[in-house]
Amino acid sequence: MAKQRILIVEDDKNISKLVKYNLEKADYDCTISSTGEKALELLKNQPIDLMILDIMLPEMNGFDVCRNIKQDAKLKAIPIIMLTARGEEVDRVVGLELGADDYIVKPFSPRELVLRVKAILKRGKAEESKKDILAIGDITINIPKHEVSVKNKVIVLTPLEFKLLTTLIERQGRVQTRETLLSDVWGIYTPVDTRTIDTHIKRLRMKLGKPGNMIVTVTGLGYKLKEEDED
Repeated sequence: MAKQRILIVEDDKNISKLVKYNLEKADYDCTISSTGEKALELLKNQPIDLMILDIMLPEMNGFDVCRNIKQDAKLKAIPIIMLTARGEEVDRVVGLELGADDYIVKPFSPRELVLRVKAILKRGKAEESKKDILAIGDITINIPKHEVSVKNKVIVLTPLEFKLLTTLIERQGRVQTRETLLSDVWGIYTPVDTRTIDTHIKRLRMKLGKPGNMIVTVTGLGYKLKEEDED
């Protein structure tokens, strides 16, 4: 079985070597790019299963790289983990809103990075194994096609937003704590900043429009998708 391929976009050679060493030890095939431009060119020539992306890159920064990927129909499904020294909330929000699947601040734990990579790639395989269509109100999810529509109009979601919405619909009416969503959607079982959940929920509501109001906040607990007959 072919190894899954990971592209590491990082201009600090010590960090890129550290990341590559730990991921290859976990049986991944890794390629390093020191600039965003080279990374985008590489993506055109070889398949990549996941990208680890620094923000502070020479010339084209990581935000621009992420934006280019998510606007490209052939590349937008590639999961992206941002690995950066920029730990301000505004940077985290921008990264996630651009479509990054995860955001890790340096200094980081190589072991945790590997666990997050495994969780994201495992989540992708789990989605492919499902063969059904979910529907509630005006929202329809075609899981085999990885497609969400509202009133028959296709809505573009990131892989993580897709998984989050699917999980909420499958558990309709039941409160999902932020910790539960982190473990079941993100695949993260270690304590991390739960603001990640709030950012994704906010963006998901916006993309869904009026039907997004079905995702309600349960104060002090988390979120749930309302039953269709709930007021």
